[in-house]
Amino acid sequence: MDLAFLHPLYEHPGPWASVYVDTSRHTEDTPHERHLTAQALSRELAEQGADDATCRAVRAALEELEHSSEPHGRAIFACAGEVVLDPPLARAPLRDSAHWAPLPHTAPLLELAGEDPVCVVAYVDRKGAAFELRTALGRQDVGSVTGRQHPIHRTSTVDWSERHFQLKVENTWEHNAAEIADALTVCQEETRADLLILVGDDRERRTVHDRLPQRLQDLVVEAPHGTGSRLLDEDVEQAREQHVRQRAERELGRFLAAREPDPEGRSGAVEGVPALIEAAREHRIDELLIRPDAPDAHREVWIGEDPDQVAVRRTDLKILGEQRAWSARADDALIRSAVATGAAALSVTPAAPEREPAGGLGALLRWT
Repeated sequence: MDLAFLHPLYEHPGPWASVYVDTSRHTEDTPHERHLTAQALSRELAEQGADDATCRAVRAALEELEHSSEPHGRAIFACAGEVVLDPPLARAPLRDSAHWAPLPHTAPLLELAGEDPVCVVAYVDRKGAAFELRTALGRQDVGSVTGRQHPIHRTSTVDWSERHFQLKVENTWEHNAAEIADALTVCQEETRADLLILVGDDRERRTVHDRLPQRLQDLVVEAPHGTGSRLLDEDVEQAREQHVRQRAERELGRFLAAREPDPEGRSGAVEGVPALIEAAREHRIDELLIRPDAPDAHREVWIGEDPDQVAVRRTDLKILGEQRAWSARADDALIRSAVATGAAALSVTPAAPEREPAGGLGALLRWT
């Protein structure tokens, strides 16, 4: 997940109100229920020590959602009486929640806002393909390609006299697959799709898949539908989940390989809060790997005013020359450091738990 959109949060001193609210449920009573939710969450912030101005700003932002038709939810980050950032969520939170802390509680965004890939669905057959863009806002046609039309069918005979015709069929398929792959590559570049779903018969899907550029190979999922069928929303969601799981597994594979020391005894990955804090102070984190509900995620660390002022113990900050210190969650402190240094972050929840970093927090390093 690219964390650049979080920069505004770290341009203001805390403390911060962080609210996650579900907007997926819609009934006749929805406006009244959301009004009550706004009251309850702002009251919860006040009970945690939030100032009146910030509570009012959060409540006003929540009440603006009373008639919203957003399909999933919204996060709201506010401080000093102002809502600084309110990104929409890609999936609904398990429950509405409110947090008041020195840092914005951003770790849930890795699962709620960052894992809803924009998809291009390619309906492939021997004659060509049609492309459909799928986002949280719906679907739209985004182009098509038509290849050579003849010959496109094999004969049923095994007579050697048909060999020349069979070769023409093969050549037609190869030509059309190459044209589809080229057009799909252009479509991906124009839509900036995170996921390409190939739909069609097994052979046609595979032929197109093999001709896509190497840089797109990890973005492809093949759907087991026949030629001409249209994917339901449930099918697309299943493909998205498969893509997210495969990406988490792939990054964990990189992490496990990098964790092994090289011949000089240096590792390209670290795990555990003390090692991660050291890497964050040295600006060495390239990608954070986090399971938001892991034991180490909410472990207490100490932070100063700057992103690289982070330590396991409060006394460590004084040694670094920082006189002011606040207690914070480890995941939120590490994400702040990652944003400041342009690092990425990824939730590893979709992957097999036995492969994740110790304590649920790890990082791939920029240099060893």
